Amino acid sequence: MGTRVRERTGKVNATKGHHMVLPLRNRKADTHGQDGSPPLRYGATWGEGAARAADARQALRALLSHAPRTGRTAVSADLAVDAELAASELVTNAVRHAPGPCGMTLKLSSDELTITVWDSSTDKPAAKKADPRRIGGHGLHLVHTVSDRVVVALRETGKRITAHLSLTPNQSTTGLGGTALPG
Repeated sequence: MGTRVRERTGKVNATKGHHMVLPLRNRKADTHGQDGSPPLRYGATWGEGAARAADARQALRALLSHAPRTGRTAVSADLAVDAELAASELVTNAVRHAPGPCGMTLKLSSDELTITVWDSSTDKPAAKKADPRRIGGHGLHLVHTVSDRVVVALRETGKRITAHLSLTPNQSTTGLGGTALPG
């Protein structure tokens, strides 16, 4: 299904098969990066069964390729690959484990990329230990591996999972990211 870009915001029709992409404007509550510039934001919402990991990767690539045109430093190829993996896994998990619509918001500041995926399941996800004999169930573990931290926010109507990827080398990680699931 083709991507429809809209410059205005409004209620999202979350019927089966509906897909809406919104280039989000800066908000007063946005935290600026270390250089003081407002973050670039991008959002997509999918109706039940319409989300695809490929759409998430395409949206991420579009945001990252747009960044240098705004005067920002290009994101490293390694970080871009890690971010694509995180976005793919988070959207895939939303489709597999939650009924109803889901969405993704990307936010790129001068020091961090955040990938947030929301869905309608109120179940708290748990990263499983790596097991080469197990088929499936590796997605959230992979997201933790490539992210500096992962935050899960449970809500009455579902959950929001945010992967934080630092654009600058982080002394506290060994390049494989960290794990932070609130207890």
